[in-house]
Formats: sequence, structure tokens, C-alpha cells
Amino acid sequence: MNIRSSFRFCRFTFRKCLSRRLQWDTCDRYYCSKSSSTNQTRVVQLKNKLACGPSFQDFIKSSDKTYDACNDEHEEYHIPECTTAISLKVYFETYGCQMNISDTEIAWSILQKAGYSRTHELPEADVVLLVTCSIREKAEQTIWNRLKHLTALKKRCQKHKPLLKIGVLGCMAERLKTKLLEQEKLVDVLAGPDAYRDLPRLLSLGYRGQRASNVLLSLEETYADVMPVHQTPEGHSAFVSIMRGCDNMCSYCIVPFTRGRERSRPLSSILEEVRMLSDQGVKEVTLLGQNVNSYRDLSEQHFICSEGSTQLSRGFKTVYRTKQGGLLFSDLLDKVSQIDPDMRIRFTSPHPKDFPDEVLQLIQERRNICKQIHLPAQSGSSRVLHLCIVINLSSDFITGFCGETEEDHQETLSLVREVGYNVGFLFAYSMRKKTHAYHRLQDDVPAPVKQRRLEELISVFREEAAKVNMALIGSTQLVLVEGESKRSSEELCGRNDGNVKVVFPKTDLPIQPEKPQMVPITSGDYVLVKITSANSQCLRGHALIHSSLNDRKTSEHLLSKQTM
Repeated sequence: MNIRSSFRFCRFTFRKCLSRRLQWDTCDRYYCSKSSSTNQTRVVQLKNKLACGPSFQDFIKSSDKTYDACNDEHEEYHIPECTTAISLKVYFETYGCQMNISDTEIAWSILQKAGYSRTHELPEADVVLLVTCSIREKAEQTIWNRLKHLTALKKRCQKHKPLLKIGVLGCMAERLKTKLLEQEKLVDVLAGPDAYRDLPRLLSLGYRGQRASNVLLSLEETYADVMPVHQTPEGHSAFVSIMRGCDNMCSYCIVPFTRGRERSRPLSSILEEVRMLSDQGVKEVTLLGQNVNSYRDLSEQHFICSEGSTQLSRGFKTVYRTKQGGLLFSDLLDKVSQIDPDMRIRFTSPHPKDFPDEVLQLIQERRNICKQIHLPAQSGSSRVLHLCIVINLSSDFITGFCGETEEDHQETLSLVREVGYNVGFLFAYSMRKKTHAYHRLQDDVPAPVKQRRLEELISVFREEAAKVNMALIGSTQLVLVEGESKRSSEELCGRNDGNVKVVFPKTDLPIQPEKPQMVPITSGDYVLVKITSANSQCLRGHALIHSSLNDRKTSEHLLSKQTM
């Protein structure tokens, strides 16, 4: 094929794609060119615009001309520049897991660059965006109720807020796109987890009176080049997303269908973000992923050719081919923990089927990697549990899964009693469409039975968590201060290494045991707290001294000499 034939083919393809793009943007997926004379007129207008497409010179590399499909000639489809959106305020409401908090920070970063400003007051908002969760039916029902409330508010505010737009982001946008847009008509904009880059365009369409959506899932999107705008409480902690999607395909879980296939963010971009957070004074970072154990950076050729491979823990098997090459989670954890020795590192969630021994070794060796693991009990591993004797364990539990018998339920209670979790997330099972369970299993446990089993599980969990926490009475815990207690302005609260809440009276403390200088306790400080009481929810005590991850043992030693 000669160059002119190639040009004709490229120009034909370009015009065909542009035509489809224009029809999509103008009519939001519901456009029909033969539905009315008005639409036929619009088709003619579109064809006239296509006549202004690129010439042969636009396909020659040496040409100085650059074709802009969004120039003034095509103003109807032009995405507003920053100056047009500068007065528009966006308000976020975030529901669900920590990943949604990270998604909110990514979405806000993108909109901020597009010229939007952020408000934390709903009455001030021009755009209301709900970052949603679909993991359980109750979570979705919360969103439906909120959308109905916001729609009613939008109607009441029509006079003084005629441009108010409502959008749904995240998992629920992908799962219920048709119902949200066509049936209920509660939203103006929908963006799935992999479409946040498209938010400025979608909102611009919304302000032209159209309903706009993009819920396409990607095999590549990790937002590696988007630096999230972290909205951390008092700036002391932050979430850092290291991967997106999941390949595990657990029978009960909707995540692979709402967030797509597993993709790992390049290690270099993660390290850059953690360094930036360290420079900002952040004292705790949580690495996020649906299954952090599966992290695998294949962004560079020499990573792909490395010898790293996924090794399943004993007792587990999979129908999937073993993944080869790349930098693994242990490599990432090693490098992240070296950035700032005084920054705590957490991660969630690991899957027990491929929990590497190298990660456990790093937890033991590095002072700033927290001695706490969130290990989903749906697939508990005895080998890993035995290796984690000195580590605080948290977990997820669901009651009333398909076919669960009373004997199964008693085994779950037995596991909780034997392990002694100090943090747990407990829920009754709700079936999700698209999952293996939806297609192959029967949701045959009655709702009252699910609820009764959940209440029993909560009761047993609280009993055992109280025992675990009460065993800490008399110990000294290093606490990262989060701020004032919700129940009293005279108390402060924070979390220990095991992620358990610690509450203690507000007071001034010495910087060093042998020096009389006293300074106030502020958010982001590390302090040593003597534990005096405990329950299933938290620890209580009194603060002793300012400290740090590196100075903890020294501070404890000096304190012990003073009390002798």
C-alpha cells in the first residue's frame, strides 16, 4: 500500500471514528439519526463539520500543522477550559472501602486540574459526586436513598441552583449504569473506576443538558501519572493505591466485574508519591490493593525478564496459570519502608493463598512496618497463621453464604475463638449479580437466619477482641495521634502498631525523660501510652512521653530507669 492509499484509509477511518464520537457526545448513546427531521438536520451539520477534517499534510511527520478536533470550529464539542469551570464547586461523598477514598483523591486531582474548586459544604456545590460501593446490597441501598434525597434537593433548589449536577462514580456506576441513567434518571453523570480521566468531558456534556456516562473497564489504567490530592485528617496518614482490579474471582465477590482485571502501578510512581507524603510530614501510609500479594510491576522490560513468580501457599490451588516475572510486593514493601524510617507502613488486603514468606520477614525486620495483617478468613491458612503468632490479625467474615449449614456457622465461631482477632468486618451475605454464586449457587439461607448468625458472630468476636485487648493492660504502646476523641474534647485518640484505637487524656509531655521541657501533643505525633483499661473496641491509658519509631526503645529504657 503506497503513502496516498494509506492516507485515504487513515482519513476514512478517522472520519468514521469522529462521526461516531460526535454522535455519542451529542446524544449520549440515545441518538437515532432517522427519528425526526430535527435529527436529520443535525446529521447534515455533522457531515459538514467532517468535511473540515485533516488533510494529507496532517499525516506527514514533518508537517508543522497540528489538527485539533476540539478547536473553535467545533466549539459545540469543546471541553471547557479551566477558566470556564473556575467558579464551579464540586462536593464529594465517599462510601465503602479505603480504595474509594483513594479514588476520591484521584478524581479530585483530575477535576482540580480542569479548573474546579472543592467545597465541603453541600449547599455550596455546583456538582455533587458520590463515590460508591457495590460489595453488598445494603451499601447500594444507602446510595439509592441518598440519590433520591439529592434529586429532591435539586428540584427544590432549581431557582437559585439551576446548574446543579449529580454524578455517581465507582463500582455502582459500572454495575447499575442502565438503571441509574434510563430507569430512575437520578443522575446526570456516571463514571466507572477506570474513567475518572473523562470526568471533565462528562461534566461538560452534563452542562449542555445531556446525560453522560463512561463505565468502560481498562486493562491498563492505573492512574500512575495522576498525583492524588490527599485529604488526610490533620495530614498524619494517607492511603496509596498500588494496584487496581482483581483476578481471584471469588464466588461471592463482585469486585472483578466492577473494577476489572488486575493491574499493578509502576513501582517508581508509588515511591514518588510516598516520598512526597513523607516531605509533607505524613507519618503513616497504607498501601492499597484488592490483593496486594499479587502486586507485579511489569512496566519495564528488565522487570518482565526477572525470575519472580507467584508461589501458592501450601494447601491452596488455582486453575490459573502461574504469573512470571516482574517486581513483587516484597520488593515494593522493601523499598517503601526505606524511604522514611519514622513513617509507619501498613498494607491491605493480602490474600492468604499467595502470602509470601518474604513479606513476613520484612515485617519482622523493619520497625516501621506495622505488626498487623488483615487476613480474610474466607480462605484461612494454618501455615500463615502459625507464622503470625506475634502479629495482630484482623479479618472479614460473612454469614449465611449459599448452602451454609449450622455446623458451618459453628466452625466460623470456633475460628474466631481460636485466633482472637482484634479488628473485624462482619456482614450478612447478599448475592451480587455477575458473580459465580449468582450463576451457579442458590441463596438459600433465610434472611432471619443470616441475621441471627451475624449477631452471634458479632457477640463472639467482641468477647475475644476484649480478651486480646485486655491482655495489653499494663503495657506501653507507641501511639500515632490522630486528634481529639469524638466523645470528649479533653481526650486525644490514636492507633497503636496493631491498628487498635487508644484513648488518653490531653496533656503536655516532655520530649525526653531527663529534660523538664513540656510541649503539647498534636496530631501526627508519636507518644508512648501506658495502658490502664481495655474493651473490645479500644484501649485507654495515659501518655508518658513524646517518642518516635526509631527512639521508642530508648524512651522506654529511660522511663524504666526513672521508675526503678
